[in-house]
Amino acid sequence: MGLLLPLVLCALATSYSAAFPAQQTTKNLFPYLSRGCNDSDVLSFAGFALEDINKDRKDGYILSLNRVSDAREQRQDDEPGGSLFYLTLDVLETNCHVLSRKSWKDCEARALYETVYGQCKALFYINRPRRVLYTMAYNCTLRPVSRRSMQMMCPDCPSPRHIDDSDEKVVEAVTKSLEKYNKESTSKQYSLVEVTRTSRMQSMVGLTFVVEYLIKESPQPCTKSMDSTCALHSPDPVPVGLCHGSLKETTGKPIVNVNCDIFEPQDAAAEGEKAVKLPKVQDPEKKDAEAKRGPRGTVQKLPELSVERPEQSQDASAVEEFPVHLDLTTDPEGQAIDVSFLFIGPLEEKLLVLPFPSRDQRSFECPGPARNANDLVLPP
Repeated sequence: MGLLLPLVLCALATSYSAAFPAQQTTKNLFPYLSRGCNDSDVLSFAGFALEDINKDRKDGYILSLNRVSDAREQRQDDEPGGSLFYLTLDVLETNCHVLSRKSWKDCEARALYETVYGQCKALFYINRPRRVLYTMAYNCTLRPVSRRSMQMMCPDCPSPRHIDDSDEKVVEAVTKSLEKYNKESTSKQYSLVEVTRTSRMQSMVGLTFVVEYLIKESPQPCTKSMDSTCALHSPDPVPVGLCHGSLKETTGKPIVNVNCDIFEPQDAAAEGEKAVKLPKVQDPEKKDAEAKRGPRGTVQKLPELSVERPEQSQDASAVEEFPVHLDLTTDPEGQAIDVSFLFIGPLEEKLLVLPFPSRDQRSFECPGPARNANDLVLPP
């Protein structure tokens, strides 16, 4: 009997070892740590990631954070103090153009009837001891709010329209509003670069056409007395501002309004803040390597749902209708990604990147509270 107990214990140990090999630790079985979507660190990292996404873009409007939808952390064994965050962010388009280079926190959200909402997935790397905060990759998908739903809620609200440069009402609204702005300008004159948004609203008084457009400095204003192609096809565009103009048709003289936001360079404080949070890469060869990597992600815009699928409601096939993918790897064991350009020195530095967590793996503390909790602007 004295020999039986050790034999039984040995057999159990052998069985356990076969079922759970040495390399299959708890960390291998559960590689992602759940993080709260309202956690202060997570919100801070989400904000940094969104700033990077906006700064990468060359066209469109600045995206603001509506809520953190999911947050997972993967700690890096080879990088003490280093973690890779897998973030899912619900976003809203603002009224600031990306060329303004403003912080999303300084931009106003749009009215519900003209809202463009979406979702971004981002890989955000942090290493506090080595003072690195870096957005490795991202992908975003955007979609205008459902026009059908808005018409049911607010029949008199302005209706966004597809941009048509040949629409004479669009041309008239742009030329008259820009002419008004140039007449009121005491120094510089401007001409049109590109129309970025149009909408119209029917009221008891008549139709109102609303336009948004980029402008550039010009030796002379581009008015309606000139050929319309002057306004709509300016050569060598260098946008310096965004204008919001409107033309209201009345029984008398049309009413024209305009307001332009002239882009200003980032001030020293903003540049200083950026320098603090971004890694200092001093090796010229590493700078070149980073520059050659190209864009870290994409921002795609889907058509309004009733245009894309006119026979289906907004709730039908929600997941398929709002695809957002960020898969640097599909290998469950992960893939090593070279991030040597983030650090100073000759050593090779790599991060282990895992497949992005799926929707059904959402952290139990997510999603976080939304700034705009209307179901029409929350991705499925």
